[in-house]
Amino acid sequence: MSRVEPPGVPPGPRTPRQALAELQAGNRRFVTGAPRHPNQDAGHRAAVADGQHPFAVVVGCSDSRLAAEIIFDRGLGDLFVVRTAGHTLGSEVLGSVEYAVTVLRTPLVVVLGHDSCGAVQAACEAARTGTSPAGHLGAMVDAVVPSVRRAEAQGVWDVDGIVDIHIAQTVEAMLASSDALAAEVDAGRCAVVGMSYRLTAGEVRTVAEMSAGGPPVASVDVPAAVTAA
Repeated sequence: MSRVEPPGVPPGPRTPRQALAELQAGNRRFVTGAPRHPNQDAGHRAAVADGQHPFAVVVGCSDSRLAAEIIFDRGLGDLFVVRTAGHTLGSEVLGSVEYAVTVLRTPLVVVLGHDSCGAVQAACEAARTGTSPAGHLGAMVDAVVPSVRRAEAQGVWDVDGIVDIHIAQTVEAMLASSDALAAEVDAGRCAVVGMSYRLTAGEVRTVAEMSAGGPPVASVDVPAAVTAA
């Protein structure tokens, strides 16, 4: 069955590579203090009222300093943003991603973590002591602990190194947990890229990628990263 183009303004980037280039260009503008604030005017607000064509899904940490539209210098209708503490996954998150890539035809999914992540720090403490916070907070921390264990197995002990591993693990888990997303990636219509944000510098760097065969969509920057065909 052919996919129906959602209503709204004409689409922007429609390939994973084009979408990633747009995000990287926007982040460069943000870092250098020259943002354009695109698609934030009243005219564009009216134009997207009837439908949306986001060119990237951002599954990010809920940290208040990690506002995707600001970091990537984008506007209304550009990004489909899902945020949880420690970018932990659940059915609501995966369902939202599947909606974006299968219905809205979004060509790129970004897992966005950051240095000094409180969720990762809490998971490190839970792994060390064998105890977790009470209630739903404990469930969130427990979801990050496997990344801490993976980092330990690789001899990585600093928080920011563990953050990179946790981003890569989230990318892997997302593909393993969603047949719909995996099918889009296998078909070359979508890619999943893990990025780490530096709170002080304001810049993002790529630490993981999952895409179909062919040239890499992104340049992976750290040894802990995962790249798969």
